[in-house]
Amino acid sequence: MAAPSPASFFDQLFGRVGEALQPPGWLVQEVQRRLVLTLNHVLQQEPEAQARLKRQAGRLVEAHWRNFSMRLLATPAGLLDLGAPEQAADLTLTLTDESPWSLAQTALRGEKPPVRIAGDVQLAAEVQWLVDHVRWDLEEDLSRIIGDAPAHAVGEVGRRMADAVRQFVARRPGAGAGADGNSSNPPTTPGQAGG
Repeated sequence: MAAPSPASFFDQLFGRVGEALQPPGWLVQEVQRRLVLTLNHVLQQEPEAQARLKRQAGRLVEAHWRNFSMRLLATPAGLLDLGAPEQAADLTLTLTDESPWSLAQTALRGEKPPVRIAGDVQLAAEVQWLVDHVRWDLEEDLSRIIGDAPAHAVGEVGRRMADAVRQFVARRPGAGAGADGNSSNPPTTPGQAGG
């Protein structure tokens, strides 16, 4: 009998811990609020992103992965807010790969994870534009706190660490293939688009 792979063990452990440790509602809401603040900080540095969100004011995007979900509402200011539970989602995005290990590998390869998309096509196009064009310049934000030279040094260490992890992932057997040996891009069906 073959021994389970470390990735399989990690996925099972993550699933068990996730089922056993359900955070209280107030904690989930507070984490989501902090995430919205961070996203809005990044959006405020991108006028084109804000202009695109202004055109989508009042529209709600719901994102799902495993037991986690988040509802984001586009505001008239071109920013984001948490969406009300009673408002119907205009767009639903679901990460179809439930394995955190596999998602981490996909991200380290610089690829997008497989996403099932349902809802408004125009809103989906705007979300895709935001994902493709909006980047957080963490080094710039850090330089405001600790200065340019230390921030650049921290950024360089982060880039080197990320490169080392990418190289490690790339050297693993089957690193560029899914479970069936094919590319990790999911098949799409009519009415769906990969993300």
